This record gives sequence, structure tokens and C-alpha cells, in this order.
Amino acid sequence: MESSGIRAHSTKLATILSIVPGLGQLYNRRYIKGSIFLLLSAAFFIVFYDILNIGYWGLFTLGEIPTVDDSRVLLSQGIIALILTSFALTFYVANMIDARNDAKKIQEGLQITSLKESFVNAWDTAFPYILTGPGLFLLVFVVIFPLLFMAFLAFTNYTLMNSPPKNLLDWVGFDNFKALLTIPIWRNTFLSVLSWTLVWTFVATTLQIALAMYLAIIVNDPRVKMKKLIRTVLILPWAVPGFVTILIFTALFNDNFGAINRDILIPLFGSGVPWLSDPFWTRVALIGIQTWLGFPFVFALFTGVLQSISKEWYEAADMDGASRFQMFKFITFPHLMFATAPLLIMQYAGNFNNFNIIYLFNQGGPAVKGQNAGGTDILISWVYDLTFESSQFSIAAAISLILGLIVAIFAFLQFRKTTSFKEEGKM
Repeated sequence: MESSGIRAHSTKLATILSIVPGLGQLYNRRYIKGSIFLLLSAAFFIVFYDILNIGYWGLFTLGEIPTVDDSRVLLSQGIIALILTSFALTFYVANMIDARNDAKKIQEGLQITSLKESFVNAWDTAFPYILTGPGLFLLVFVVIFPLLFMAFLAFTNYTLMNSPPKNLLDWVGFDNFKALLTIPIWRNTFLSVLSWTLVWTFVATTLQIALAMYLAIIVNDPRVKMKKLIRTVLILPWAVPGFVTILIFTALFNDNFGAINRDILIPLFGSGVPWLSDPFWTRVALIGIQTWLGFPFVFALFTGVLQSISKEWYEAADMDGASRFQMFKFITFPHLMFATAPLLIMQYAGNFNNFNIIYLFNQGGPAVKGQNAGGTDILISWVYDLTFESSQFSIAAAISLILGLIVAIFAFLQFRKTTSFKEEGKM
């Protein structure tokens, strides 16, 4: 009779009953666990019902009465409702899986572990997640919540002219993204800023990496004396706060009284260069400054890697008749890239969003006719201007969303080519 009862125990029925959290566990005769699941589910709906109700109403409507309903608050409450729902769904799925697994054990005649044993096993398995739990919780509300708020704003018509609470926001779908591609002033500005952002990222970062590699290899040569002093001097630009260096360079590149024009170019060539008034020369100056600011860090990275390369490999290559270029190509360069690739990728991602140098040097200027962005504005500085100067919040959010997707896709594709994100044991 007992074996027939075991065979009659239905895995499917246990899963179906667990649609109401706890019933599947009660069917499996896990009475304490089932009661706890039922109580937790009831407590969740009792405590968060009003938040979920108002949150989803506000998320779909963005308010109905101007000056009374604030669309921004309702949007925030809607996002919190979504986050709470995701937590609840995670618990809900875990409840169904637990009921199904226990029912399967009963059906196969296996002994189900007691609640105490289950707790001990769960503690051993989930210990790393428990330790990281508080950090993940903070991550949700400090990072994910603002990102979701920005993403939702990209699909509204939030500008200075209809800002809450005097006015209500409306969902406009992809109109903001269409405007960036169809309305002439937005399209011209977006394409110009995007192209300069890509050029800036590639040229400035590549130059700082190339300069750092060149200097690191030269200083690492056995024939060079006083290596410690030379390395200390080359790392000094890294020790000076970046904003101080940028402000000093702003004064040096000034068209009228800057030392570069006044003391170097005018005495030699009779005229200066419009560093701050011509977009081309401003971009040249910015690339030069970023190369100066960025190479010391990469130089320190390369120096450390070069110290770890065995000299015996170079001696063996020299005995085989390899030239210095061949040693660099087949020994030095591969080792440098293998050890520093993830950090070098982050250099590109960092410069893609390098707001400080663009804003502090010339505030994204000079102005360009037919555009609502400066000649040296990159996407992040343009977003800043749209947000704090023009109050074009929805367009700024749409650009931020595009910017984030570009960086995420680029970083993901590049990291896939390295071993940094591979699982342990799958190297």
C-alpha cells in the first residue's frame, strides 16, 4: 500500500498546487515549510498591495489630474513596484521548483530531508549569496533604479515646457529616438557628436596606450640607467589631480594670452593657433591633453608586465637570430596585451564617457552653426547640456540610453575575446 501511495504521488499536481505558494509543500507533507510560504505570500500582498496598486496605476497613466498628480513621483513608484514584483516572481518560481523537486523525490521513494537539514544545506549553498545580498540590494536601488528611471524617461515628453507637477507627462513611444534621426537639427547634431565621440575615443586612447608602451619598453631596456628616477618622473602626471592639469592646459592653450601661442608659435611663425575658437584645433588640443593625462597609468601597467617576462626568452630568440622587431612582435606585445587587455578596454570605455576634460577645457565649445551642441561635445557632455542648460530631459534620456547600449555592447564583445569573464575551469 505504501509503495502504491508513493507511485500515486503526482509531481504535476504538486506543481499545479504551488501556484498558490505553500500548497504544493503541504501536498508533499512539508507542513512547516508550506505554512511559512503561505504566510510570507500573504504578508507580501498585505504589506505591498497599496504600493503595487498605485505604482502600476501611475506607471501606465503617469497621472490624471495636473498639479495634483506628479508624473515623476508616479513613475518612481511604478519602478519600485516593478522591482518588488521581480523579487516576488523570483520567490514564486523558487516555490514551484521546490514543490516539484520534493514531489519527484517522494515519487521515486527517496527520503525527503527535514526542514532543519534543508536549512543547513541551503545555508551551505547560499552562503556566498547571503554575503553579497546586502550589496546586491543596494545595487538595485542605487544603480538599477536610476537607470530604469532614465530609460523610462526616454519614452516620455519630459521638457521644461511641460514639466511636472504643473503638467502631466505622456508616453510618446519612440518619438524621441525618431527625432534624433529625422528632425534636421537633432539628426545633424547627433551624427556630428557621435562621430566625434568615436574619433575622440579611438584616437586619444590609442595614442596614450601607444605612448605608454613605447616609453615602458624604452625604459625597460637594460642599457638605460637610473630607471627608478625616470619611471618616477613619467608617473608624476598621474599624481597631479586631473582637473588641475586640465585647467592649467586651458590657460596654456588660450588664444590670446596662452604661453603656447605667445611664447612659442607667434615668435617662431608670426601667428598663433585658434585653440579655443576653432573646433578642429580644440579637438587636437583635447587629444594631446588626454594623451598626457592617460599615459602614466598605462605606463605603470606595462612596466609591471615587462618585469614579469623572462629574459631567457629574449636570449633564446636572440640565439635563433630574431630581430628586435620580431622579439617585440612575438614576445613583448602578446604578453602585454594578454595581461592588460581588460584594463585597456576600460580605458576606451572611460574615454568614451570622459566628461571632465571636455567640460573643463572649453565646456564642449566652440559653438557650431546649425547644431545645438558644441564643436567638441561628446555624447555625455551633450547630455549634460541638454539636461541642465536646455531642460530637454526626454531627449537627454534617449541619448543616454543609446550611449549606455553602445558602451555595453562594445565592452561585452571585447571582454568575450579575453579570458577575464570565463568560468573557473573553462579557461
